[in-house]
Amino acid sequence: MAPKIEKLTESFRLGEGPHWDKATQSLYFLDCISQNLVRYDPATKKVTKASAAPKQPTFIIPVEGKKGQFIISLNKELAIISWDGESDKFSIVEKLCVADDAPETANNKFNDGKCDSSGRLWAGTLNIDKEDEDKTLPVGTLYSFDSKRQLKGQVSKVRLTNGIAFNDKTKKMFYIDTLKGSVDRFDFDVINGTITNRQAWFTLAKNNVPGKPDGMTIDTDGNLWVAVFEGARVIKVDGNKSETLLDTIELPAQQVTSVSFGGPNLDELYVTSASFEYKGRTPPPPDNGALYKITGTGSKGLPANNFKLA
Repeated sequence: MAPKIEKLTESFRLGEGPHWDKATQSLYFLDCISQNLVRYDPATKKVTKASAAPKQPTFIIPVEGKKGQFIISLNKELAIISWDGESDKFSIVEKLCVADDAPETANNKFNDGKCDSSGRLWAGTLNIDKEDEDKTLPVGTLYSFDSKRQLKGQVSKVRLTNGIAFNDKTKKMFYIDTLKGSVDRFDFDVINGTITNRQAWFTLAKNNVPGKPDGMTIDTDGNLWVAVFEGARVIKVDGNKSETLLDTIELPAQQVTSVSFGGPNLDELYVTSASFEYKGRTPPPPDNGALYKITGTGSKGLPANNFKLA
């Protein structure tokens, strides 16, 4: 049976960073350009927004053992916030650190972020060329940030950090620098928080996939689900055999940005999208920019990792 695609919400300018929270059975994500944190409650279909303006948030991840607390990005800062998920305001509990604090990286911001199974955050910075994204310079860094508040540069000369996924069974980390046009794989030591032996794992152009790789998640079989920006699709990529496309699910949104498994059984794939001007064209609402849910994929996700703070 073909997967079922359901549009859940209004159109956002840049829906991003979906994170399924098992504790509240709800989806947290961002509307980055509008500078909002967003919570979607499937039980009530209610959408709640909280403004982070004038700063831009790009990820929101619950803090383990701290009800209503999250680690978020605010431009190039990391902060712990308190938010009840119901009101339109949040409060900052603690500012953790500032990344790329040098004159040449003054305009850098964080983009995508995920936590590994030890509760360590992985997140990258960038400075997108607003006139032509393809001319974005490699001035970003992929960082890790652990419970001891140590910010560590892991990959330098990054252009556009996006999808991150971990496979603890095979000790691998998958990573997307969007402008490389590929999903890359590292050997991953979760105990020490180190990555080595980077290799291109799945290249979109080699597999005739239009668009650019964006956000990503992993299922219980170790396969990758990748949002394809400007590709109007989510692709399923073999996580155990390189350059192998397993499935394609086309969507009514052109700018597909990220994915996260959710629902009580983690078998519902939530998909964020965007509706902002890109290379002279603005894809129109309501289909573009909406949050979608895909069921019937035959796959299940893993529980999303929360951030752990000592």
